Amino acid sequence: MGPFDFATEIDDQQVYRQTVARLGESGVTLPTFAQLADPFTLPDTLRSSLESIDPDAADPANLFRVHWYNAPDRKGFTRTPSHIVLPESLTGVRAKIVVALGANFPMINAHKVLAAYACLAPRLVTGRFDPARQRAVWPSTGNYCRGGIAISRILGCRGVAVLPEGMSQERFDWLNAWASDEADIIRTPGTESNVKEIYDKCAELENDPDNEIVNQFSEFGNYLGHYACTGPALERVFDALRDDDPDLNLTAFVAASGSAGTLGAGDYLKNKLSARIAVVEPIECPTLLYNGYGEHNIQGIGDKHIPLIHNVMNSDFVIAVSDTATDGLNILFNTQEGQRYLAQRVGVDANVVSALHYFGLSSICNLLAAIKLAKYLDLTEQDVIVTVATDAASMYETEKAGALKHLGWDGVDSDGAAQLCGAHLQTVATDHVLETSEVDRNRMFNLGYYTWVEQQGIPVGDFDRRRDQSFWRDLHGLVETWDELITRFNKDMRSAAA
Repeated sequence: MGPFDFATEIDDQQVYRQTVARLGESGVTLPTFAQLADPFTLPDTLRSSLESIDPDAADPANLFRVHWYNAPDRKGFTRTPSHIVLPESLTGVRAKIVVALGANFPMINAHKVLAAYACLAPRLVTGRFDPARQRAVWPSTGNYCRGGIAISRILGCRGVAVLPEGMSQERFDWLNAWASDEADIIRTPGTESNVKEIYDKCAELENDPDNEIVNQFSEFGNYLGHYACTGPALERVFDALRDDDPDLNLTAFVAASGSAGTLGAGDYLKNKLSARIAVVEPIECPTLLYNGYGEHNIQGIGDKHIPLIHNVMNSDFVIAVSDTATDGLNILFNTQEGQRYLAQRVGVDANVVSALHYFGLSSICNLLAAIKLAKYLDLTEQDVIVTVATDAASMYETEKAGALKHLGWDGVDSDGAAQLCGAHLQTVATDHVLETSEVDRNRMFNLGYYTWVEQQGIPVGDFDRRRDQSFWRDLHGLVETWDELITRFNKDMRSAAA
């Protein structure tokens, strides 16, 4: 099945029945997308029962935590998704930069577990994937494959992580603890920018019919999961802010490209609140901005190609950020001396400083891009830019050590903290910001041809129909169809178990 063969009905009745029986015996219930968009629609008894479940366990109940409404303790729920409103003392801009926190998601402390579930669930409930026989292969640069391995463990199937060998050690430590077999962790050559090497390995694995490639870069379930769940969650955050100040305006949504799944939330916010969408990439690999290429260390973004699920024609800005800045601010935000400098010398509120550990490398990148956009547009106190912190600094301790070594520093003193703050935070400029024209959007769209048509064999007609916004609007109806299939699947599991 190709990316455009959308799962809308049961394709294999035998596999479906076997999967119903298998998951029913394991005590699995699948959440609908509607429930993940608003977990307060779940039965009170189910939500209460979660309080006794370890959020980091491979427990089927944790499927009902795959959403933005987990409380900071990751056990209870919160009515408004956890977020930080960054003050002008930190950002240097008057606009409110609001960051939703992905670290509260279960099992992997990153929101990519939502994307993994959104890509696999439609396969399960239509008999397209046999968890008793097939291996789910999760190509990624780190967090998505961790989410895939976690979902695979819960569903009792074998998951395979495919990721570049140069990713952070913390990713591999987590995978070593969760993967069923060391052979299920496949290291491909290179680092963040070497996605084609991941595709090449997946093409090799695909020769075995027992391998199902669940490719986040071409899986529209990734886009739809974020459109249906992340978008409304961010809207809820903005609504909470507007309760205190009705004159606020949601000016923009900012997110790094990566697989482009999270940008689906931007489409939702643009449709509902007229927010503009800013796509972020590393200046060391400026594919969208300059048709460029290169290596970088902003792990999770910008990979020398345009994902198939990126609605490029709906993008309003492209912004590039340097990995020198993200590496530097990772040191500033996550060392005692750096935090002391921010609190005592810069005047950032202590509660904000203590929360900066929620920001991993791509999260810092999103923050810097939001600052650039606020300066470029000369935004005021009534403007809100919303973005996400995909994962936390705990995933990059070894990267922080590597950045210190690159600087030739044994640690950070007050002078070093001042240097990092001045170079990478207090002097953020509006360079490498593109407000896209129709010509720009078509240029960026056309770049995807070389990956998806020439290399990956997508029919050119399917590739081209993504240019029209009606294609993306029509996609949204799939979520309701999938929820109906999930509901029927759960009912069949209960009947089989009775």
